[in-house]
Amino acid sequence: MSAVSGAKKVAVIVFPGTNCESDIVLGLKRVGIESEKVWHKQGDLSGFDAVVIPGGFAFGDYLRPGAIARFSPIMSEVLRLAAKGAPILGICNGFQVLTEAGLLPGALQKNAGLSFICKTVDLEVTSSASNLTSTTIVGERLRIPINHFEGNFTASKEVIEELEGTQRVVLRYLDNPNGSMNSIAGITNAGGNVVGLMPHPERAADSLRGETDGLKLLHGFANSL
Repeated sequence: MSAVSGAKKVAVIVFPGTNCESDIVLGLKRVGIESEKVWHKQGDLSGFDAVVIPGGFAFGDYLRPGAIARFSPIMSEVLRLAAKGAPILGICNGFQVLTEAGLLPGALQKNAGLSFICKTVDLEVTSSASNLTSTTIVGERLRIPINHFEGNFTASKEVIEELEGTQRVVLRYLDNPNGSMNSIAGITNAGGNVVGLMPHPERAADSLRGETDGLKLLHGFANSL
């Protein structure tokens, strides 16, 4: 698969078990961005300007979420684009894949209480220094759905201090639903071009349902292209 010459194009990576690829394709279209689903065995993303790794259960979450997906052929291309500064976004299972691949620090473990959570939560924007939050205001509150069993963000004390001290925590839960350290819902790398978050902005991007806060984040991603 290849992008149309001259057009900004986003690759939406699909692994066995991915189930949110069509949602993010539609969400991106609503903010004016064309995207294309790319199978994980493909080894070339040279025609694309950005990457989204959507939610789901890559390889059935066997071993641990994202651990097997990290070794798919496509990931070498994701790493290459990230190193070039291209916008990379991992949502839910995609966040887990990015941590396993070393593009983001920390890990996602089982939720506190060992229960699957599917509900809309309140978030606060804590940094605008990322490709996802660049068009939002620090302190702005958003309502975005979550849908996960292993969304409990954890990292060493040193990593948490670095993330907090360098404005790399971009989203925080107002009422921590899963036990994440410091109520962290989303983080970015030092360059601001790689972002992972557990909430699903693409599921809050439909004006007909009256849930549009996710569009504010997708607009930020679109603005980074």
